[in-house]
Amino acid sequence: MLNQIYRQIKKYQTIVILRHVGPDPDAICSSLALRDAIKLTFPDKCVYAGGVGVAKFKKYGNLDKIDYEVANDCLLIVLDVPNMARVDGIENLNYKEILKIDHHPKQDIEASIEWVDENKSSTSQMVTELILNTKFKINQKIAENLFLGIVSDSERFSLKNTTIETLETVTKLLKKSHIDFTSLYEKLYIRPFSEYKFIAYITNNLIVDKNHFGYIIINDNVLKEYNVDAATPSNLINNYNFIEDLLVWCFITEDVKNNQYKISIRSRGPIINEVASRYNGGGHKYASGAKIKDIKDVNNLVKDLSEACQIYENKEN
Repeated sequence: MLNQIYRQIKKYQTIVILRHVGPDPDAICSSLALRDAIKLTFPDKCVYAGGVGVAKFKKYGNLDKIDYEVANDCLLIVLDVPNMARVDGIENLNYKEILKIDHHPKQDIEASIEWVDENKSSTSQMVTELILNTKFKINQKIAENLFLGIVSDSERFSLKNTTIETLETVTKLLKKSHIDFTSLYEKLYIRPFSEYKFIAYITNNLIVDKNHFGYIIINDNVLKEYNVDAATPSNLINNYNFIEDLLVWCFITEDVKNNQYKISIRSRGPIINEVASRYNGGGHKYASGAKIKDIKDVNNLVKDLSEACQIYENKEN
């Protein structure tokens, strides 16, 4: 599979790499790392890493503004996204083929070459394996982004998606690149004091019911009060991974700009992606999300997640 992917990339002169809307570090880092590895290996190729930029992620590198005339009949590589509706920047793109690399459960994207593996910790792990096991070249910046993407999506190797293979892949990456990996954690975890105040607000206002389900609805006025944006809660949700009283927790954030609610869900047991899929969402078994327009659907989601916790507890007991 890896050599097949390499040959497909080698074949195309123009390549566009896209990932999911509302990107996290894994989506950004895997896109930038793969773009830079292709350009380093094939300097004559035209390679774009597209999608809407996020100010807080500029420290990983700059995304590209796609020239759609140049990108005509390109190879489209989709990373870290299972469904077409969530591919960021695909509008007006005239691509010839799709190459897909993803660690989410398969949905509606059909590609001529697909590498989908739910057992991988991150798309960054998959891109790392691709680069280290083919003829792609690598430099320090590429290695740093790959490391950061893996660390972020595995929450410092603490989540259930971390395997022996994950650790072996990281070890190979570090041996090959010799990057100062401990110094990189600051890029992921340093935050302004306003965000720590916001974390305190979430903690103090999280509603936890008898089924050990916790949730909070964060309105736009709260975001403004703490000087954070609608993407911030989803980047903080893993802070609650080890709270004994929680089986599932859900952050519901009002996104006024897009007239919707952004939903982030995490679990320490109950399978949640099946619930999220009922509400224009999906993801992993224990880490999912959704986007909802109607507050009635938000309330129904909260009810369904609480019931999932109750069912899980009944089975466990």
